[in-house]
Amino acid sequence: MAASFRPNTSNEERKYARRRAELVALLREKGISDPLVLEAIGRVPRHTFLDDILKHRAYEDEALPIGLQQTISQPYTVAFQTQALALRPGDRVLEIGTGSGYQAAILCEMGVQVFTVERHRPLLERALDVLKTLGYRVSARLGDGTLGWLACAPFDGILVTAGANDIPTALQAQLRTPDHEHPGGRLLVPVGSADGQVMHCVTRITDQDYAETTMGQFRFVPLVGKGTGGHP
Repeated sequence: MAASFRPNTSNEERKYARRRAELVALLREKGISDPLVLEAIGRVPRHTFLDDILKHRAYEDEALPIGLQQTISQPYTVAFQTQALALRPGDRVLEIGTGSGYQAAILCEMGVQVFTVERHRPLLERALDVLKTLGYRVSARLGDGTLGWLACAPFDGILVTAGANDIPTALQAQLRTPDHEHPGGRLLVPVGSADGQVMHCVTRITDQDYAETTMGQFRFVPLVGKGTGGHP
């Protein structure tokens, strides 16, 4: 786990700390109960991942633009997906769509090993700069996230932060097979059209078998790439 962000004592930072606490309370009211997730939300400075013009909105429970027609996900969505992965410290997690870097920071705060793939170079470079400044360490690469990161597989969790047309089979195949020390890996991916998606949770049961459940409706920017029927 990387060193946590430690805010200074300025009035502005105290204001942000209060707003994070208010956000945590809101997420708790909306059904987020995992203490590790809530504690991470309460520590990570979401405003740092936004342009100055949007910092005043950082702790609203809303998705916000980050450029290149991409967004920083709604905090509830980040918390929901993270909680659904049922992570333990030390788990290996692959994030598809680095975006602003905020989700990766939440995962780092929870003590997991983060691997992240982004297809937009400017977003990846900016996210890595912010994460480094805050003391978070991740493994990252530029590329087609729908193909996963085979060289670093298997993963205890794979989290897709964009809406897919179908569940990418390459990602399923990179989930950990359960053994006496580890449960089967979980894949969280929103599937549907541009009008909205249904969150799917795919759990690996054996080498060849998977269990799939659905977990509510969300709205993400589209996932594109060779592994999901989108356009690379």
